[in-house]
Amino acid sequence: MSESTSTSGNPFSAAPDGDQSNKAKTFSPNVQELRQRARKDVEEGAVTKGYPAEKEAIIKMLDSALATELVCVLRYRKHYYMAKGIDSEPVAQEFLEHANEELAHADKLAVRIAQLGGEPDLNPKTLLERSHSEYIEADNLKDMINENLVAERIAIDSYRAMIDFIGGSDPTTRRILEEILEVEEEHADELADLISK
Repeated sequence: MSESTSTSGNPFSAAPDGDQSNKAKTFSPNVQELRQRARKDVEEGAVTKGYPAEKEAIIKMLDSALATELVCVLRYRKHYYMAKGIDSEPVAQEFLEHANEELAHADKLAVRIAQLGGEPDLNPKTLLERSHSEYIEADNLKDMINENLVAERIAIDSYRAMIDFIGGSDPTTRRILEEILEVEEEHADELADLISK
């Protein structure tokens, strides 16, 4: 093991390749150190010594995202059941589809929280306090669409801020949030189309 590896705590090095003229680098892990580190604190699961992010801050952030998704599930479901009128059927189906996708987002977030050693907070008493979006019951189809669009826009800005906060420190969580953001943008676009019609 090289002295630079042991002092930095990084079991990887980018060593120059044999051809010094183009200064190409090769991936050169210290396999022995990787094996030793993997055995240490094994109960931490996916969170290895090499995890550079602030784990507790990431878990708290994901818990607020989880609360937001669950509030959105409940609002969309309520609107699905209460949608009435001559044009309500396709709109109600859109609400149901969005509710199911938001639930899938909540599941992804809860799984990631658990992987990081946290416990997903599903306490209904504090759900609205932790949610970025509101739970507003509208009494007509247009207002229902509008409230869901507002919530999607809140989610879009929230996910963008979370992605910026993570930066490159946790690629797995970042990828999950980016995938969710993509779907939230689709939801907002679909709802905006419904309003224009």
